[in-house]
Amino acid sequence: MIEAKGVALSLGGRQILNDINFEWKQGAMYGIIGPNGVGKSTLLRLLAGTERPGAGEVLLEGKAVSAYKRKDLAKRVAVLQQGGLPAVGFTVRETVAMGRFPYQNWLGEEGEEGERTVERTLRELGLADMQDRPIDALSGGERQRVALAKVMAQEPELLLLDEPTTYLDIGYQVQLLDAVKRWQAERRLTVVAVLHDLNLAAHYCDELLVLREGKIEAFGPPSEVVRPELIARVFGARTVVLPHPETGVPQLLLLPETAPAESRRERKRENG
Repeated sequence: MIEAKGVALSLGGRQILNDINFEWKQGAMYGIIGPNGVGKSTLLRLLAGTERPGAGEVLLEGKAVSAYKRKDLAKRVAVLQQGGLPAVGFTVRETVAMGRFPYQNWLGEEGEEGERTVERTLRELGLADMQDRPIDALSGGERQRVALAKVMAQEPELLLLDEPTTYLDIGYQVQLLDAVKRWQAERRLTVVAVLHDLNLAAHYCDELLVLREGKIEAFGPPSEVVRPELIARVFGARTVVLPHPETGVPQLLLLPETAPAESRRERKRENG
């Protein structure tokens, strides 16, 4: 489906990515995780074709991403950018309908199929009742749902998410990723998501790619990747990893630097 062969990129004399190799199959959800500044969003832009590698190549269905015409690529790949939608004067429905651009003729027309797709997408994301409201009248969480609806109306084969849950409260985070996961299963959609929350990444992603200093440090299912020693090496954080009580997926608990023995002594003094 999507493949990276020896991908490398330098910006401003700094090596951002170096010798990135993977081949990801259709119908799975992949997470890209790692500390700030290791090239996660840069890698996503290379997969989207908005940036070209300095070395190596990115292939989509066996063809270089850079070789696709703009509309042809937009029929296959959609990107939910970090930060979602700006506060502009378009309505919710008008914004979601923009996702149909790859299928429109030069007059901006498509026909009934596009209307049905927009209607279905609004309904599936619970946006039908607010479709006539302007984007700038929505909350941040509502705006992010509209942004997701716009890219899903595009009906891509590959969906790229750049930190989609940033600035969202936990309810909206789960709602958004649940919708993505449902679409992924129903339509055999391939999803690649840059995520900061490792617990969300473990819950929703089939496999995780860990970047460290611009290179792949680890790759595999969450059960193999989310381990205290790897988290310490990559993020410099002390953690305890426990299975989720319902799903069994690994979940992280952070260990503060405060010495446990000192904390225990303080509690004993307080309790007499």
